[in-house]
Amino acid sequence: MHNLSPTKLSLALASFCLAATALVQGVSAQESDFPRNEFGQPDFQGFYTFRTITPLQRPRELEHMEVLTLEQAKEWEAYENRRQNRDLIIDSVGGAGYPPGVISYNEFWYERGSETIADRRTSLIYDPPNGRVPPLNDAGRERRAAYQQMVFESAGPEGRTTVDRCITGFVGGPPMIPGSYNNNMQLVQTANHVMILNEMVHTARIIPYADEFDIKQGKWEGNSIARWEDDTLVIETKGWHHSYNLRGMSDQAHVIERFSRADDNSLTYDFTVTDPKSWDEAWSARVPLRASADPVYEYACHEGNHGLMGILAGWRRYEVMGFNGDGSPKSETGIVPTAEN
Repeated sequence: MHNLSPTKLSLALASFCLAATALVQGVSAQESDFPRNEFGQPDFQGFYTFRTITPLQRPRELEHMEVLTLEQAKEWEAYENRRQNRDLIIDSVGGAGYPPGVISYNEFWYERGSETIADRRTSLIYDPPNGRVPPLNDAGRERRAAYQQMVFESAGPEGRTTVDRCITGFVGGPPMIPGSYNNNMQLVQTANHVMILNEMVHTARIIPYADEFDIKQGKWEGNSIARWEDDTLVIETKGWHHSYNLRGMSDQAHVIERFSRADDNSLTYDFTVTDPKSWDEAWSARVPLRASADPVYEYACHEGNHGLMGILAGWRRYEVMGFNGDGSPKSETGIVPTAEN
C-alpha cells in the first residue's frame, strides 16, 4: 500500500465521494426514468397478463428446492406442460387433479402459461419459506367443512359455488393468483381512483385513494382503499361479504397488494394475506405482471345464470334415484370436487 500525504488523502476521499454521489444520482435517475402520469404518479396504466406455469404453492417433489437451475426449469416446464395437457388426459382415468369422468374443455381453451417465472422460483409464495399456504387453524377447518357440506347438499342457489353462480372467478382476487385461463387484467389511474379490471367474470374493482376504510357493507371482492408509498401502489382490502371465498379466507381477511415497476414492460405484484379465522400466520406471494398487447375481452359468464335451475334439478333427480347429487353412491356427507376446494 502506498502512503498518502494528508492533502492527497483528502483529495482521494473527495474524489471517491463525488464518484459515489454521481453513481447514486445515476441510479436514482434510472429509477425515475419510468414514465409518470399527469398526477405525478408512476404510470402503471395498461393491459397485463400474469399467466405462468409456476404454481402458487411449492410442489411436494420440489420441497427442498427454492430456485431451479436453468436446466431444471426447462425440465420442469416440459413435465408440467405434458401433465396438464387436457388433450392427453383420459376421461376414464383422470389426471392433473381431475377425477375420472368427463374432462371438460380441451387444451385449446387453456391459457395457463407454459414457462416458469423469470427468477425460476418453485412457488409464487415466498413466505412462509417452505413456499406453501400455512395449514388451516381450527376455525378455518370448521368453516371449510361447513362450506363443503353446503355444496355437497346443494339445497338451493346459495348452496352452489360463487363460480357456478358467476359471481367471482378463479383468478380475479384479491389477491390475483394465476390459474388455468383468463389471467389478464387492466389497470387505470385517475386523480382519485385506481381501477383494476380482471377478465375472469369481468370484475372491475374501483378503488379510491384513502387513508382509512369507510365500510358501509361487505362486498364480494371486499372493500379496498389505495395509497402511494414512494413509487409503490399499495391497495388494502377488508370487509368481505362472505365467510368463505376462493382463497379459503373468512370475512375477516386483510389483503395488502403492492404494485411496483420492474422494468419497461412489467410490474411486480406482491401480496400478503392475513386472516386469524383461517391461518395462524400470514402468507405472501410475488407474481410478475407482463405488459400485454391485447385488451381484456369480456368474459361472459352465463352458465350459472342460465343453468342453475338445471344444475339443481339434476342434483335432486340423482337424490331421488338414491345417489348423491354428483352421482356417487349415497352418503350423508362428502366432498364435491369444485374449483374452490
